[in-house]
Amino acid sequence: MAGPAENVISAARRLIANLVATGQTRLRLAVVEWEAERDRMLTLLLLAGAGLIVLSFAIGMLLLLVVVVYWEEHRLQAIGICSAALFILAGILIFSAKRVAKQRKLMAATLHHLDRDRQALGHSHD
Repeated sequence: MAGPAENVISAARRLIANLVATGQTRLRLAVVEWEAERDRMLTLLLLAGAGLIVLSFAIGMLLLLVVVVYWEEHRLQAIGICSAALFILAGILIFSAKRVAKQRKLMAATLHHLDRDRQALGHSHD
């Protein structure tokens, strides 16, 4: 049989465990929302920046193509290949940046420690 002191300690442990669990849930929600917003903003910045860079190269190549249209035939193929290579490179860079942005490591250690605390407080020593 447990005495009154042990009942109070057990109740206090359950209360603290509930508080930690509630805090952990709220913290996880905040982290998920923060990561989603960070990913959205990073994707937006990457797409806008890469789009501007590729657009500037594409316009430069288009202008060069228009100038060269009246020159020899082989220069047109070279400009077409350069333009295609720039578009492919831009695509590779954008997809690589998006992959890096999706690696989620934000506050992983904090969440791990809160989970350990909740588990430690959740066990009663009956």
